[in-house]
Amino acid sequence: MFLCFNHSVLACLAWLSLATATNLYATHYSGTVSTLSLDRDNNGSYLLSLASSLETCGSMPSWLTFDSTSRILYCSDETGDASIDGSVTSLAAGQDGTLTDITTATAPGGGVDSVIYNGDDGARYLAIAHYTGSAVSTFRLPLDSNSETLQVFHYNLSQPGQEPQQDAPHPHQVFLDPSGSFILAPDLGADLVRVYAINNTTGELDSHCSDLTFPAGSGPRHGLFWENSHPILTSQLKTRKQDDVFLYTVNELDGHLKAFTVSYTPDGCLSFKEIQSFVPYPEGQLPEGATLSEIRQAGDYLYVSIRTDHGFPPNDSIATLDRSSNGTVAFRDLTSSYGTVPRTLVINKAGDLVAVGDQASSNVAIVARDPASGELGEEVASLKIGDPGQVGTAQGLSSVVWDE
Repeated sequence: MFLCFNHSVLACLAWLSLATATNLYATHYSGTVSTLSLDRDNNGSYLLSLASSLETCGSMPSWLTFDSTSRILYCSDETGDASIDGSVTSLAAGQDGTLTDITTATAPGGGVDSVIYNGDDGARYLAIAHYTGSAVSTFRLPLDSNSETLQVFHYNLSQPGQEPQQDAPHPHQVFLDPSGSFILAPDLGADLVRVYAINNTTGELDSHCSDLTFPAGSGPRHGLFWENSHPILTSQLKTRKQDDVFLYTVNELDGHLKAFTVSYTPDGCLSFKEIQSFVPYPEGQLPEGATLSEIRQAGDYLYVSIRTDHGFPPNDSIATLDRSSNGTVAFRDLTSSYGTVPRTLVINKAGDLVAVGDQASSNVAIVARDPASGELGEEVASLKIGDPGQVGTAQGLSSVVWDE
């Protein structure tokens, strides 16, 4: 342990500043993955700076998933569609945040989100949602130069949906249930959340479970699970009470947040019962052109990023929602996203800071958060990365993640 009383005051202050330094990683649609350093001085002031930037992850890096155990970043490239190959790249992250390319594997095009999941005997896998590729793919980890997809689920629509974005299936996210036994994929093109059961022996996904369907034109984009109390054990899946687990989704196209109770059925699948649907915005009405983007949870609160509402001109908004014990949520307030088109937001483990990835203004805004009240405060640091993007295009900042 560093003992300050054995050293000079300046040395102690320098160590205290270093001890509070934290790294984040961010992608920009121009083709870069960057390391950001968040430092806090002895006065409590924050400084966010660009530590390094690497040209990697194809021509359109869109999403980062960080494996803190192996210190490997997995980066999805949004280039391509169903007929054109995309890629997924793995990068080693040093303790100081230095990034080094490991390998790049061919994947379906349009990768926009990924999640790591576990199998038997320590095996690990990566699932990826492909927006323009209309697919969900999986890989065995770690990736190497010979890595190929373990599975690819390609999807088609029998007829286009009612919104322009529904010309084809568009999976936009993949995320795990609390037991680690299922992966869900919101598909805003097909108006459903796809449900996959994980085969722990092979790492393969099984699509035999019924999908969660939404009304036409809903466009579910992102979601998360929330468990009321104790962790789920796989062996207890058939005995859990229905009201222990909840699912929350945000819809890009109709602007609704939906809440569902979740039950684990004897046939090894999931069933859902909708308990709430509302627009998480003042007076229940989004401004014209505004859309819901990301949803996150911390403590007893949910947070939803809202794009192009100009709630804090010229900046957009983050909605804070209070959650009750029965699983329903209530709108509390709006705070600034401190930039335009907040595509992503991520909360650190301590729950006292939120990193907002503002796509069009191409900045990462660090916002204070009160872990007790859930209240979002002022911006404490911000950094512009690369060129701004035009609203409505795949330009600008695309993702940010904490090194935790």
